[in-house]
Amino acid sequence: MFNGKMKAVTFSYDDGVTQDRRLVEIFNKYGIKATFNINSELLDTENTLTYGDKSVAHNKISRDELKNLYEGHEVAVHTLTHPMLPSLDEAEIIRQVEKDRENLSSLCGYEVVGMAYPGGGVNFDLRVADIIAKNTGVKYARTTVPTFNFELQKDLYVFNPTVHHKDTENCLKMIDEFLKLETDTPKLLYIWGHSYEFDFSDNWDFAEEMCNRLAFKEDIFYGTNRECFEI
Repeated sequence: MFNGKMKAVTFSYDDGVTQDRRLVEIFNKYGIKATFNINSELLDTENTLTYGDKSVAHNKISRDELKNLYEGHEVAVHTLTHPMLPSLDEAEIIRQVEKDRENLSSLCGYEVVGMAYPGGGVNFDLRVADIIAKNTGVKYARTTVPTFNFELQKDLYVFNPTVHHKDTENCLKMIDEFLKLETDTPKLLYIWGHSYEFDFSDNWDFAEEMCNRLAFKEDIFYGTNRECFEI
C-alpha cells in the first residue's frame, strides 16, 4: 500500500542530461515524482547523439547543479561510465556500481540506494543482478523490459517497468487504463525514458500530456522509485 493508497505512479529517466532541467520543471508543475539515474564520472561532459539525419545534444549536467536540480526527486545509480554490465567481470561490475553510488551519495547529501541498468537491449542478466545484490548498497535495479501491466514484482533487482514513453500509443493506453482502474491490491504505473528523446521526437508536448492526464488524482500516490518501493 502506498501511503494509504492502492495506486502509485513513478517515472524514471536515465543519463543525467541537460534536458532533465526542462523535464524536472514539468514534473514539478504537475506534482509528479521521478528518479534520475546518473553516471557520476560523465558529469560535466558534452556529447552529441545522431540517429539518421538528426542529432541532439547529449550533454551531462554539472556536479555543482546535481543536488539542486533533482531536489524533491531521487538520484540513483547508472554506473560510472555506462558500460554493458554483462560483458564485465565481477570486480568491475562492483566498482562501476558501488563507486557510482558512493559518488552520488556524496553529491546529493543522502544515501543513494536505487539503480537503473545502463544500455539498451540485453543490459543485464541474472549474474549481474546477483553480484549487485550481494556486493553493493543498491536495493533495487530497473531493467528496460516493459511489462505493460501494473503488477508489483518480488525481485527488485530485476524490476521491469510498465512502459517507455517513446511508445506513445501504449503509454497513453496504460495511463488511461490505470486512471480507470479500481483495485483492492496495490498497483504501480512505472514510466521510463531519456529526456533527450523529447528533443529527438520534437514532442515535449507529450511530456506535458502524460503529466497532465495523471496529475492531482486523490486515489494516486506520486512517488520516486524509492518511495514507491518503500525503501
